[in-house]
Amino acid sequence: MPDPQQANHAPSTSTIPLVVDLDGTLTPTDTLVESVLLLAKHDPLALLRLPFWLLRGRETMKSEIARRVTIRPDELPYREDLLDYLRHERAGGRELVLATAAHRSIAEGVAGHLGLFDRVLATDERRNLKGPNKLAAIRAEVGPDFAYAGDCAADLPVWGGAQAAVLVGASNAVARTVRARHPVEREFAQPAAGLAVWRKALRMHQWAKNLLLFVPMLTAFSFLPGDLAVMALAFLCFSLAASATYIANDLWDLGNDRKHPRKRQRPFASGALPITAGVAAAVLLLGTSFALAFLVKPAFAAMLLAYVVLTTAYSWSLKERVLVDVLVLSLLYTMRIVTGSVAVGIHTSSWLLAFSLFLFLSLALVKRCSELQLLQARGQASAHGRDYRVVDLAVLWPMGLASALCAVVVLGLFINAPETQERYASPALLWGLVALMIYWLGRLWIKTARGEMDDDPVLYALKDRGSRYVVVAMVGVALCAYFSGIAAHL
Repeated sequence: MPDPQQANHAPSTSTIPLVVDLDGTLTPTDTLVESVLLLAKHDPLALLRLPFWLLRGRETMKSEIARRVTIRPDELPYREDLLDYLRHERAGGRELVLATAAHRSIAEGVAGHLGLFDRVLATDERRNLKGPNKLAAIRAEVGPDFAYAGDCAADLPVWGGAQAAVLVGASNAVARTVRARHPVEREFAQPAAGLAVWRKALRMHQWAKNLLLFVPMLTAFSFLPGDLAVMALAFLCFSLAASATYIANDLWDLGNDRKHPRKRQRPFASGALPITAGVAAAVLLLGTSFALAFLVKPAFAAMLLAYVVLTTAYSWSLKERVLVDVLVLSLLYTMRIVTGSVAVGIHTSSWLLAFSLFLFLSLALVKRCSELQLLQARGQASAHGRDYRVVDLAVLWPMGLASALCAVVVLGLFINAPETQERYASPALLWGLVALMIYWLGRLWIKTARGEMDDDPVLYALKDRGSRYVVVAMVGVALCAYFSGIAAHL
């Protein structure tokens, strides 16, 4: 059976040099876009100068950016199937040339990192090596006989002067054009970025956290149809805004994610989705979210804005600070509850806020301890992009358990509070919640100690059967305590 990657390929061209493009070909990402993103991260004011650099030519703009930021070649994603092919060709004695419109500093860094290329042709201060300019440079340095590996319509002029083509992730339109005009040596398909990839990028599974918006309604036992409709819209607004911040966080943290054993598979870190698409999606989601938020009420929109600002500060800076990050995470969870009370005008008690802060601080520490355990198992001493070390487990572990017990104590004090005694028909039954909470939190920490905890304990709890049973039991106990007067006669 023929290899589908070699359909319609040319007669043997292994004796002529193979010239390989970088952006979109050797790596699925765009190094210029990544450079601009790094510039925004390290010198945001320099972005104001981009239009003026561009007016002087793209080669000037790329050179100015390259002077200010450096892309680490070991942090870029690469097309492993193409790399395997290049290694095979090099082992057979074929000359490999890297020719790219990326700046020379980037191209030489990649070539040095991979150790595959005999020569490097790239953009410098004199010329932008794209399209016809790239073809002229190849002919001058390599000669008229070469094969070219590219990915997009910008490469058509280069393929026009090549003896054979290698298609890497090319669109159907580009691939058809190349096949009709040139012999194809090899094809490497690019998996389509379908709904599953976008669901992962939007982290729609994280939307479950926004159910905390409904907590004020649940604790107040108020389920008016109008309020439920308002909360449904509020949930959508919060979820869209959260997805926008998740995308922004992933784009901001590309380098660290690519060093992480699991996060490196995220759509933007792996190159499955282009950075430009992520920026456009984040802007669209955020704009839609705030447009809908004002339909709920202006106060809700203000709370949503505060949440987005704090989340952005967390993504850009606060998550890199030891303990500050977990405190902010617990505050972000609690803000969801407060925002839910604002949306429907239900008062949130100080008991609920204190309980929430301690509970989510414990869960945030579960997440950090889980990550540090993974690093410890891999023989690493510290986390990339976060001020945490494996030795910190000695402090974080007891701190997380103490926070869990503080949440339980607050729950017990709430049960004995005069307003609780007046509100519930059988407040004594609420002590069942204390027992269930001790069991559930203890179970999460035991799972963490055994190395069975996923990155996010909240999502783990939603998937874990034992946790779901505990939640159902807690709801049942709360309903009995509110509606039943049995305990009053005991």
